[in-house]
Amino acid sequence: MLFQNKLFHNISLIVSVIFIITLFYMIYKSFFIVDRQFLDIDDKTYVNQVKIDDFTHSLANKLTLHCKNNQLCEVQSMLDFTTNIPYKVNESIARSARKVVSQNYGDCDDKSNLLISLLHVKGYEAYFVLVPKHIFVIVHFDTNQTINKKALYIDGKPFYKLETTATNSKIGFPLRYSFEQIEAIVDPFKNKKVKYKSLEYKF
Repeated sequence: MLFQNKLFHNISLIVSVIFIITLFYMIYKSFFIVDRQFLDIDDKTYVNQVKIDDFTHSLANKLTLHCKNNQLCEVQSMLDFTTNIPYKVNESIARSARKVVSQNYGDCDDKSNLLISLLHVKGYEAYFVLVPKHIFVIVHFDTNQTINKKALYIDGKPFYKLETTATNSKIGFPLRYSFEQIEAIVDPFKNKKVKYKSLEYKF
């Protein structure tokens, strides 16, 4: 009887320890997800679904295979793929790249998540720009490429607008927002606002 009670006590102790460890692990994972995906901007919460995985790697490489490391070709190819996915308002939170492609629709949040994930796979420096009721992507080119379009200069560094909701839009889509309307420039992979001292929009 004493042996049984001791055994039961030990089993209960082990189960309790496992439960506590599991609970703390779930709390940690939840905190990590919130920290990586949820960002408070003024009185709103932005949620990103960017992801670098086998799916985005495979898709980005497939879309740029014909470009032979030409950056303009690569970015335009990924942009074309994204813009040709039908636009449809998503009433829920932004979806992952895989879901946007498999379900074949998305709004500006969804399609921007897809595009920036593809760009990140190929090593491009790209950010989200949040404006009232809209989000778009900006991208920087490392090499000296000739782009006869205006760029948004962040502290003197040029970034070109990519508009995912306009079918067949081109690199350097016109910026139709004032600087005062820019709520935040966000690095979704760090889930942080980009800090800058100056903004210019020019050739």
